[in-house]
Amino acid sequence: MTTPQLTTAPNPVLRVPPASPAAAAAYFSAGLAFHADVSDVAAALAADGDPGFVVIDSRSTESWDQGHIPGAIHLPTALMREQAGQLLDPSVPVVTYCWGPGCNGATRAALALAELGYRVKEMLGGFEYWVREGFPYETREGEERRTPDPLTAPVAAENCGC
Repeated sequence: MTTPQLTTAPNPVLRVPPASPAAAAAYFSAGLAFHADVSDVAAALAADGDPGFVVIDSRSTESWDQGHIPGAIHLPTALMREQAGQLLDPSVPVVTYCWGPGCNGATRAALALAELGYRVKEMLGGFEYWVREGFPYETREGEERRTPDPLTAPVAAENCGC
């Protein structure tokens, strides 16, 4: 792949020209192979039957107790190598999450699982966006749900139509 050359275009968006369609398709296709978004994970978990993957919360016990996705497996990144084989089926893909976009804990967890031979995706937005989009979550006290944030979830529609 060739490196885009800087131009003297007055528009800062086009100062570096867009990639070729083929390069863009390869890049975005690769991104989808590595990431899943909160809404897609929630829809798959809510559908009847097996979603075809397991969800891993890679945060600490204190964070898990504060709130986690229903049905997720608690497997802190620090314990990944020691406990993954006892908790996960290597034939089932894994989706990891941590706090949110400002945290790379899910990335570290996904890396550890990939190095152990698991097929893995990272859930973009993490627990923060799960809660902000209004999906139910579990705490020590039971299930909770917040009103969706209109900046992250559609207000008058079931989904964003992406």
